[in-house]
Amino acid sequence: MSETTPKRYTPVHVVIHWLMALLVFMMLGVGKFAMPSVSPQDPQKVMLLQSHTYIGAAITILLIVRLILKFTTKSPAPADAGNAFLNFVGKAVHVLFYILLIGMAISGLGMYQLANLPAVFSGAQAYPPNFFDYLPRNGHGLLSWVLLVLVLLHVGAALYHQFIRKDNLIARMWFGKS
Repeated sequence: MSETTPKRYTPVHVVIHWLMALLVFMMLGVGKFAMPSVSPQDPQKVMLLQSHTYIGAAITILLIVRLILKFTTKSPAPADAGNAFLNFVGKAVHVLFYILLIGMAISGLGMYQLANLPAVFSGAQAYPPNFFDYLPRNGHGLLSWVLLVLVLLHVGAALYHQFIRKDNLIARMWFGKS
């Protein structure tokens, strides 16, 4: 009996993918656009930072589950863009997603510890005047910009496959029969 390569991802993969996508969009929205526009003296700043922290923790947990699934379940064959270079870029973007998300989690955890965010969240300590005082902040910020570019590339590639190549690639990462 031979094992065949599935045509679709499992329902667990689908849920994790779309949940992570939603959380990454939320995270980038809070971290890149909402938090910088709020003064450290504004009580909303702590609430935004808590949200950012909890969303980051959820993404990290989902990432760990996703990595376990990646190495323990069969996945569909890599998508074919019809061009060797684009196929390479597609594989590289997926690998970079994992690397960047791991880097974001590590740098975020570093800032969480260095800024003593549990004390900030409980109100026992004031909001840090400048997160750039913490070394992991520079890496976290840089990685977030690269992550944003990768997200745009990923969405663009999915739309390219769906509407230009018309290969219905998005169906692989949705619910349905294999």
